[in-house]
Amino acid sequence: MQKFEGTGVALVTPFKKDFSVDVEALQRIVEFVTKGNVEYLVVLGTTAESATLSQDEKELVIKTIVEANAGKLPLVLGVGGNNTLKVVEELKTRDLSKFDAILSVSPYYNKPTQEGIYQHFKAVAEASPIPVILYNVPGRTASNVLPATIIRLANDFKNVIAVKEAAGDIVQAMKLIQNKPEGFLVISGDDMVTLPMVLSGGSGVISVIGQGFPKEFSEMVRLGLQRKVDEAYELHYLLADSIDMIFEQGNPAGIKEVFKSLGLSENTVRLPLVNVDDNLANRLNNFTKK
Repeated sequence: MQKFEGTGVALVTPFKKDFSVDVEALQRIVEFVTKGNVEYLVVLGTTAESATLSQDEKELVIKTIVEANAGKLPLVLGVGGNNTLKVVEELKTRDLSKFDAILSVSPYYNKPTQEGIYQHFKAVAEASPIPVILYNVPGRTASNVLPATIIRLANDFKNVIAVKEAAGDIVQAMKLIQNKPEGFLVISGDDMVTLPMVLSGGSGVISVIGQGFPKEFSEMVRLGLQRKVDEAYELHYLLADSIDMIFEQGNPAGIKEVFKSLGLSENTVRLPLVNVDDNLANRLNNFTKK
């Protein structure tokens, strides 16, 4: 699964000022991150504001990215939810031929036990015709997928190939890396701890900041994978303030402000999200213009 080593970016869904999907801006963003040498693209993840997109809009986003990518980079599609039967039905009926894997979030809101999480992903793995990347993000789901559960899934299902680990706990990540089966990828889901995770044996990142500064962030990850520690940390500290800033008032409001500064898209987000305030917008703009 070398195609998922390095930097994947969780693409935003750019909106026009009238809140409609901005197809041309999305095309520009795909071109921008591709030229920035990221390794793969993630479609309809959390950063895409998937929760506020209609089914027709989701299809439009998929179509736009697939066409703009034109087969250049591997594609990962977000297919997850807290209704297991609905997720399974989507996996059985959706055309996944243009995608190399799915990214499936642990069920949110329901707060299942570890056994419930295992059984959910068992159903996902059995239904998916393509590889599965698990997604653990307790800050959004209200439940933590423990290393033992992830390793159990990795051992039981050959198509469960990786986890996007976003618990923000480097010790938990290291336990995963220590005990994972051979070939299973531990991918950072937290931009700020990406480099420490990579240096601990992680495989890379699915990033938010990586789409705003793709050249620098993806190079940092590659240097980390090559064990060029000093050079990698130089880039980490160059970008560290921007990572803090883009999450300061919520994702993807921060990264959309970066895209506005870069002239790639509007900064529009959909309720219940709101734009960053003027103070943060000015700080992000100043950083981007450096």
